[in-house]
Amino acid sequence: MTPEVFVDILSDSLYLVILLVSAIILPSLVVGLIVSIFQAATSINEQTLSFLPRLLVTLMALIVGGHWITRQIMQFTIELIERIPSVLG
Repeated sequence: MTPEVFVDILSDSLYLVILLVSAIILPSLVVGLIVSIFQAATSINEQTLSFLPRLLVTLMALIVGGHWITRQIMQFTIELIERIPSVLG
């Protein structure tokens, strides 16, 4: 295995991880920011008001994007299997 092949596989895998995690986390961050602004404007200090909407949005992102996430992981796995000859040779 040459270092270039290893670096290509590593960069592709890190890109996939960043892409999949951001698809789940970014909606939660947006909702958390909106709830925090609402809490600051109304002086409500309830902890569950911040936690529950973020949890629900994260679950909805997983439900809506689950098929896409699974497809991306399967496609990456197939690409890895197809790269076996270049890794060994």
